Amino acid sequence: MFARKARWFWPVSATLVLADCSTKELVESVLRSQPGPRAVLGDWLRLTLVFNTGAALNLDLGSWSRIVFSVLASIAIILLFRLYQRTAPNAALRAAALALVAGGALGNLLDRIRSPLGVVDFIDIGVGDTRFWVFNVADVGVTVGAVLLAIVLWQGDRLENVT
Repeated sequence: MFARKARWFWPVSATLVLADCSTKELVESVLRSQPGPRAVLGDWLRLTLVFNTGAALNLDLGSWSRIVFSVLASIAIILLFRLYQRTAPNAALRAAALALVAGGALGNLLDRIRSPLGVVDFIDIGVGDTRFWVFNVADVGVTVGAVLLAIVLWQGDRLENVT
């Protein structure tokens, strides 16, 4: 039978990658000719199609961005998988956190490989001219997974025994 960690890691990471790729494909096909912004929940949540050649927080390495960030994402995915392998069989919460980070990293890596335009970002939140940076489903996975992983590592076995 599959270990508890496997029952969380593989479905969560696969679901995140599929959701990320599907939403990017959908948004790109709908907004390609008119990239937005398009209101979803008033001015607070909009869809705005942008292609990010850099990384989070507008980190950009110019013409090297695609290669450098692809290599870094690949290394991160390998390290996350090794952490998953070393995770205790019953550590479901830690496995889910690793799955979110790895799935998000893989989703954005696939975009970098697929297109020289960069990673498709489209979720645009804010009020008026005060906007957060535009992001995607993979970015949500990486952020939520990183926070969850930090909490799990900080709390140790206490949280794993609850799930």
